Amino acid sequence: MAGVDVGGGGGKKRAVDAEINMIPFIDLLLVTISFLLITAVWSHMARLNADAQVPGKPSDDPPTNPEKPKDLHIEMRGTEKFVLQWKQGQQVVNSVELPRKEVKTVQNNVEIIRFPELAVKIAEEWKTHGQHAAATDDKTDRAVLHTDNKTEYKFIIGVIDALYATQRDRAFPTKTEKIPAFNVTFAVN
Repeated sequence: MAGVDVGGGGGKKRAVDAEINMIPFIDLLLVTISFLLITAVWSHMARLNADAQVPGKPSDDPPTNPEKPKDLHIEMRGTEKFVLQWKQGQQVVNSVELPRKEVKTVQNNVEIIRFPELAVKIAEEWKTHGQHAAATDDKTDRAVLHTDNKTEYKFIIGVIDALYATQRDRAFPTKTEKIPAFNVTFAVN
């Protein structure tokens, strides 16, 4: 067992020979250190970031509000139609309804669903309202897919395939390639 000898007393008095047990002391030290480390992380997370206002001559240019990007929202909650909406923030810029007509094929005993009319309509809408069409533009337009929890996976894949059918040129330093015009995300129910 670990301990510390404090030495004997000198002189005519009674010798003080005590041994201090170090195990509880080490345990207390480890608990204290771990408590300090844990609270240091939490105090860092509770910190507020503040920007200092630098004094000086105000600029002549008025502050600019960057324009919010337009996103294509595809509503496929019903079985009868698709609703395509271009939204800029919460504002609806354009809305189109399209009958939901699917084409079923079988490949390797797997049923595959395609929406060719949807793919054509998405391409038309992108040519009209898409923002990132330049070959030198690194960004792609965003498509948000709205669906309910009952929609089968094969229908979701069919809509994503229709979105990825719309492609644009993307210039790289050595070549130009075709890439999908949309980056697909899902809406939260």
